[in-house]
Amino acid sequence: MGAVTIRDVRKNYGSVEVLHGVSIDIADGEFVILVGPSGCGKSTLLRMIAGLEDITGGEIEIAGVVVNDLAPKDRDIAMVFQSYALYPHMTVEENMAFSLRLARVPKDEIKRRVANAAVILGLETYLERYPRHLSGGQRQRVAMGRAIVRNPTVFLFDEPLSNLDAKLRVQMRSEIKLNHQRLKTTTVYVTHDQIEAMTMADRIVVMHSGNIEQIGTPLELYDRPANLFVAGFIGSPAMNIVSGSIAGSSFRFADGTSIQLGSLPAGVVDGPITLGVRPEHLRLDPAGAKAEVVVIEPTGSETQVTLNLGGHDIVGVFRERVSAAPGESIGIAFETSLLHLFDAETGKRILR
Repeated sequence: MGAVTIRDVRKNYGSVEVLHGVSIDIADGEFVILVGPSGCGKSTLLRMIAGLEDITGGEIEIAGVVVNDLAPKDRDIAMVFQSYALYPHMTVEENMAFSLRLARVPKDEIKRRVANAAVILGLETYLERYPRHLSGGQRQRVAMGRAIVRNPTVFLFDEPLSNLDAKLRVQMRSEIKLNHQRLKTTTVYVTHDQIEAMTMADRIVVMHSGNIEQIGTPLELYDRPANLFVAGFIGSPAMNIVSGSIAGSSFRFADGTSIQLGSLPAGVVDGPITLGVRPEHLRLDPAGAKAEVVVIEPTGSETQVTLNLGGHDIVGVFRERVSAAPGESIGIAFETSLLHLFDAETGKRILR
């Protein structure tokens, strides 16, 4: 069983605490992604799971064994780094087999494991090539193959796609997800790219300043963000966040512009509140609130428009063609059943 349990884990560098009591339960075979901005502690946590960083407090358990004091080689994990870290003087086959040779695995078993990994990753015709003869995507496959042949209990990925171009990142996302479906090995993956997290993960752990903000499936985080940080971080383009006040069943901007919200959750009273609306939940409506067009960005299938409404710049994504020019006004309405409300002081979600 490859379950990973992280209990109240803390990390200090001198007097500075960078992880503040993190707890996560990762099921056997689950694909969990740690996501957050630079400096949030996600890579530090991954390195602590791997044994590359000491644990200041708390426990990390892999497959039922507390590994706090175990060396990395004794944790039955395999790690894929942002840099491919391939040996330039070794062929693809030699790179993939190297760790097995160090472990004195029999030659026939090494050959079998490398051949199987090569088939999974589409590297059968590249085994005799050297890293310098490979593309970036092929090198990343070799790095993954080197991890796969070890048949570990847990795979750890530290921003493995950051060095690839945009098109190749999309391709490699699909390949990593497909390989996980084949191998069903517990995987912990770190990225700052929320699109990677949304498209690949079974569950996402959103981190910020050494704390966990929310854990959930991609759609849970997208549809019901727990607070303003998650709301603004998950989704591209980001959720529009505007401050204003509730008056009856209306939301009023600072300049007096108002929109109807429909029915409100129990307990919501008139007063300051923060409203969130995703760009795709705006719609064109000639009878709606008037918003000034700031920038129009046609992408073909959609048109992304930056608008000024009630003194706030907001972004709308529309399937329809938008013919208005910058400086002109258009009518827009919000999909009121899909709006998000947050407490003006705490930033926490108001249940809706």
